[in-house]
Amino acid sequence: MAATFAAPSTVIGLGGSSVSPIKAKALSSSFIKPTLRARNPLKVAGASGGRVTCFERNWLRRDLNVVGFGLIGWLAPSSIPAINGKSLTGLFFDSIGTELAHFPTPPALTSQFWLWLITWHLGLFICLTFGQIGFKGRTEDYFEK
Repeated sequence: MAATFAAPSTVIGLGGSSVSPIKAKALSSSFIKPTLRARNPLKVAGASGGRVTCFERNWLRRDLNVVGFGLIGWLAPSSIPAINGKSLTGLFFDSIGTELAHFPTPPALTSQFWLWLITWHLGLFICLTFGQIGFKGRTEDYFEK
């Protein structure tokens, strides 16, 4: 089938004239060097398997000590009864129970649940972040410099 398209064919209505196929000709010039494959200037042979990396492979340097101490470090202050005689953790867990009482229905946007949820988790993530910075900074002698 491909041979029929490559062969000259007769166009109906032109009185038997034939149309010849167009042949692609490679253009060359003495002013232009032959084309070479472009190379990435950032790629250094042998560095990290030929891949370009901006960070260390293990940039997170995850440690379960940080998670454990960070959770304890947040649960302790958030369990102090400082909000009308109740703790932030207690208020958050009470609001979870209140919202689960009418389970298939989601919490209303005006529910106190959202305030306690965001506040409690924001404090937890801040505590975990500072714990990661402090714990890893100390183990890698960052603060000794």
